[in-house]
Amino acid sequence: MPYPTQRSLLFGRLAVLLCALFWSTSGLFIKLIDADPFFIAGARSFIAALTMIAARCVFMRKPFRGITLALKTPAFWVSGVAYSATMTAFVVANKLTVSANVILLQYSAPVWAALLSIVLLKENPRKENLIGLVLVLCGLFIIFHGSLASASLLGDVIALLSGITFALNSVCMRMQKDADPSYSLLLSNIITAFFALPFLFAGRPSLSMPAIGAIIFMGTIQIGVASILFAYGIKRVSAFAALIIACIEPVLNPVWVFAVTGEKPGLNAITGGLIIVFAVVLSNTLKIKGGGAGSRPRSR
Repeated sequence: MPYPTQRSLLFGRLAVLLCALFWSTSGLFIKLIDADPFFIAGARSFIAALTMIAARCVFMRKPFRGITLALKTPAFWVSGVAYSATMTAFVVANKLTVSANVILLQYSAPVWAALLSIVLLKENPRKENLIGLVLVLCGLFIIFHGSLASASLLGDVIALLSGITFALNSVCMRMQKDADPSYSLLLSNIITAFFALPFLFAGRPSLSMPAIGAIIFMGTIQIGVASILFAYGIKRVSAFAALIIACIEPVLNPVWVFAVTGEKPGLNAITGGLIIVFAVVLSNTLKIKGGGAGSRPRSR
């Protein structure tokens, strides 16, 4: 692969930056939509799946090349289910606790991915993984200590689970050596959309035009276009550079929510969250200096 030019690096960084900006709006729009969280997750994923299929058909000569190989890969199905659980849990958690807690707890995913890699990929434990785990556990203790006082423990637990299921998704995508891992993202949105069908017919939500617009935005831009931007950018910048740029997501997510709804994260969430972000960046820095690949940021 040729070394990227300065122009290519610039466009790659801008693509990851825009992707992170779109991701950071998820908490705000989930808060603004007055509907069942399972319905929100399903409707968003249905639109996202259509967007991803349309993008493949428009920009690729053979849009579904290699899909047969993916269907035969067990990791493909596990990855799809895990990421579906991640997106659903993320929406549910945002309805039960403050947005800052959700995004910061989910941002611990790279550390859990490192631990799962030891079990599933038989990778040897590395020093940076252990350092990251200790720091993440410290951050989690601080956040959960605050959630006990604010009665948001259930939401925080679900948010943490979304980080663990996302880590499982990341590891399973790495296991798909010969298959196109992007198919797993498409599968996860299809699974989420079908899972939400009963909530669509049972709840019969009465949505306002702004709420409908918010769901369309999340499906097309916040997930669909963001996934395309990330796929474009990650091929042109290093994994570490992408991770650093993507750090604006957990920073901006609670900012958008506070600016529009006035929801304030607690001191415990801010302190614990900063420790988690620091742990992720530090462990990836040590990994790259030691010759490792570095963890990629996520897309929800």
